Amino acid sequence: MPVFAPVAADVSFPEEEQRVLKLWHIFYDGPPFATGLPHYGHIVASTLKDIVPRYWTMRGFRVERRFGWDTHGLPIEMDVEKKLGLAGPSSIRAYGVDRFNEECRAGVLRYVGEWRKTITRVGRWVDFDNDYKTMDLAFMESCWWVFKQLWDTGLVYQGLRVMPYSWRLSTPLSNFEAGLDYRDVDDPALTVRMLLDGTDNEHLLVWTTTPWTLPSNLAVAVGLDITYVKARAEKDDGHVYWVAQDLAAAVLGNGHEVLDTQPGRALVGRGYRPLFSFFADRKSQRAFRVIESAHVTTTDGTGLVHMAPAFGEDDFSACKKAGIDVVDPVDDEGNFKPVVAPYAGRNVKDADRDIMRDLKAQGSVFKQATLKHPYPYCWRSGTPLIYKTTPSWYVKSESLREKMVEANSSVHWVPDFVGEARFHNWLKEARDWSISRSRFWGTPIPMWQSDDGDVHCVGSVAELQALTGAAITDVHPHRIDHLTFTKDGKTYRRVKDVFDCWFESGAMPYAQMHYPFEHKSVFEGAFPAQFIAEGLDQTRGWFYTLVVLGTALFGQSPFKNVVVNGLVLAKGHYKNKDEYVPHEFVQERGGKAIDKRDGAELRVVTEKMSKSKKNYTAPESVIDTFGADALRAYLINSPVVRAEPLRFEDEGVREVVRTVLLPLHNALSFFVSYANVDGWDPAVELPTAPPLAERPELDRWLASVLQSLVGEINTQMEGYYLYKVVPPMLGFIDDLTNWYIRRSRRRFWRSADTDEARRDKASAYATLYEVLTTFSKVLAPVMPFSAESMYQRLVREPGAAHLHGGHDSVHLCDYPLVDASRIDRDVEAAMAAVRQTVVLGRALREKHKLKTRQPLARVTVVTSDARLRALLSAQRSLVADELNVKDVVVVKDDAALCTLSFKANFKTLGKKLGPKMKAAAAAIEQLDRAAWATLESGESVTIEGEAIVREDVLVTRTAHGDVVLETAGDLTVALDTQLTEALVDEGLARELTSRLQQARKDSGCALTDRVEVTL
Repeated sequence: MPVFAPVAADVSFPEEEQRVLKLWHIFYDGPPFATGLPHYGHIVASTLKDIVPRYWTMRGFRVERRFGWDTHGLPIEMDVEKKLGLAGPSSIRAYGVDRFNEECRAGVLRYVGEWRKTITRVGRWVDFDNDYKTMDLAFMESCWWVFKQLWDTGLVYQGLRVMPYSWRLSTPLSNFEAGLDYRDVDDPALTVRMLLDGTDNEHLLVWTTTPWTLPSNLAVAVGLDITYVKARAEKDDGHVYWVAQDLAAAVLGNGHEVLDTQPGRALVGRGYRPLFSFFADRKSQRAFRVIESAHVTTTDGTGLVHMAPAFGEDDFSACKKAGIDVVDPVDDEGNFKPVVAPYAGRNVKDADRDIMRDLKAQGSVFKQATLKHPYPYCWRSGTPLIYKTTPSWYVKSESLREKMVEANSSVHWVPDFVGEARFHNWLKEARDWSISRSRFWGTPIPMWQSDDGDVHCVGSVAELQALTGAAITDVHPHRIDHLTFTKDGKTYRRVKDVFDCWFESGAMPYAQMHYPFEHKSVFEGAFPAQFIAEGLDQTRGWFYTLVVLGTALFGQSPFKNVVVNGLVLAKGHYKNKDEYVPHEFVQERGGKAIDKRDGAELRVVTEKMSKSKKNYTAPESVIDTFGADALRAYLINSPVVRAEPLRFEDEGVREVVRTVLLPLHNALSFFVSYANVDGWDPAVELPTAPPLAERPELDRWLASVLQSLVGEINTQMEGYYLYKVVPPMLGFIDDLTNWYIRRSRRRFWRSADTDEARRDKASAYATLYEVLTTFSKVLAPVMPFSAESMYQRLVREPGAAHLHGGHDSVHLCDYPLVDASRIDRDVEAAMAAVRQTVVLGRALREKHKLKTRQPLARVTVVTSDARLRALLSAQRSLVADELNVKDVVVVKDDAALCTLSFKANFKTLGKKLGPKMKAAAAAIEQLDRAAWATLESGESVTIEGEAIVREDVLVTRTAHGDVVLETAGDLTVALDTQLTEALVDEGLARELTSRLQQARKDSGCALTDRVEVTL
């Protein structure tokens, strides 16, 4: 039987990966759970979270890989609302909170199958048995403990503030959540007039883009030091208006007539007639007058700002300072209350049109327009947010700013700019964090309150059991909200809010281990975490909440290293003025996209991936077509791992198959095929193979570049620079396939009929086997399927199974560390010089249409570097063979090959020489070879009193006779293109050999088949 299992020529990488998955089956057991289907963003994060643990496990560390999910909060509540035909808190209460929450409990398991399939298929190893859920009693109890620590240290308070508010979800959002979904929208831009008290036609002009807040207007704000004018409009309508002087022309027209000029402080205190009568009784309570506010500007509007303290943070603060109380005619679901009778029951945004109509009817509208501007939307429900005065529980993040900044300074961010700039700045300006939500399915805020306002914070299940006398197995709101207790003669009932799920995310390091109730010593020995990874948007989400709680509880960041990925976007669409253009009509021309049909230039529109738009290929389809390794390598070798956006293209994954997987597969196939022909058995042959120092230079070079790769990969992985890992791996695959194997083919198929041939063949087999098995381990964290497949064929499978030293899986092996004894820098430098020479020579052949199979008489290699000349001289035969030439000449200068001409490099000399430039340029054109040699040696020459160096001079080489040449840096390669009759005949013979080999392949001949040729 063959020593190694044969490798198919036509490989299906997805099928090969399925074979590996069957082998890995022992490592998987139990499903995860989720509330949505996995997408490319999840795959990026999962790949990052798989690569790092694989690497450090192979380095000998124990890495716990627990799967965990957020199971509370708005995503599952919205799913259940939709399923049950409900819409908002009122309908949920009518349905029954207990029934609703139990539906949520069951619903979080909805996508188990899809998650298990995708996470497994992408190659991520994770512990599903020992997972954690935020809805577990242990997790929720630790969240209570975290909150109790904050409460006991004075870091929690309940306050009434204006918050971003989702009327669809009937709950406030954190400030950072409000910034997650901004959209360009067209809003009404309304300018209204308010009649000043004691006048007949003197009005304040006020501008707003939220007409729905005008029924709640209680004041108008001015800037104390802003100059205001009383004026008639250019188109006089019989009224007089107060506007900021800087905006008068824009508002009233260039021909407006100024009647008076006053600073804002002169207007403060003046009363005006309310636009609506709903709250007219507040006029006796200091409302409906001009107040001052520092936030007033003259960048837009009129310079006078409408103030509705229930719906604006600045409004709230300024009115509070002026002694004006809040009125809020909007209910929790964003509808007007009965107090605003004409609009009662209407959604505030829907009521804009009716409010503007009524204001017009009463003559209060000065101007109506439309404004396109960015507006925040609820990132959960996709509905417009409003800002609304809401009671909420807050963590005093502002008091932790300096400590959080200090904690962050010890964190290693990749890329560093995210932590040092973006995240640092966010922490430096942190606002108090709203951690409560007016919802149902979540961890309840553990605060019990008496009728007179006293509160008691509960920090554990045991404490609540002791207070209430009840046996507690579940602390979800519907299971404990009926529990009360008496203390000091007062009855305490729980407040109705639940935690924002971001609070649970921030508490995850403690709650996943049920700290401090269990595993206390284990936790303290593992805190802070060595590594986390998530997307860029989490700088204002998970990363932030982790640092807030870690700083508050332990005075440090709960993580040491963090890798931040960017967004995965859909492939760009091409668009003309009116519509999208199908890709088949697009042509790239001069770096621009052109419509083939009319020649019009197109613009590229990049979008987020959207299931509804179907603007991307589903992940499972990409994996089924190209394989998970190809997808992983494409993502990790992309801008997304540098926290930059990636325009995902299927073609990019296909290119990984072509340039990485297929060459690597062909290398394995090459080795296995010849090893089976010769019966080369590593168990028998490796112990007797020549030591590396006695093997040919090509073997020592490959072993050396592999060790250099091992050193580079370890350096980058230890620094978590994953985006620097794939390029050197790709470079090594090129070294292996396009140089070593191609240069070594004859060594494998030649007859071993002499001691020298046998020794050379043994060296080649030993080197290639050692390199392939080592490289499978190097590759393992990034491309686990390909690595496993290589390792199994070379070490574990029949008949390789007799290598008893092998582990069950490549991922259970030790990760390779550098063996300095196998690194030979001189050999690497020599081979690098040869390869650069060959690259330039082949470029010359292609440029001048000289077939590779056509022998040429001579190549001349020119370099002023003495060491490089020595290296190349020692490798003449290799260069000759690669470039198919009869002779290789290595010289110091190119005087015999070409004529040199020189010009000034205006880019480098322009600023240096100024008015001397013209004369210097003329002098540079007169330089000779001696001066050029001086410049090439790194010295300078003096022209017009200035030191001129190498980069200041542009050189052009004009070849002599039949010579063609190419230059790169200090290396020039020249080919003699003159063909003799003998050279032409030899070229034809090589062409014939190539055709015969192709015919062998096309006819399906095996490697060992003998063929008979008649010419």
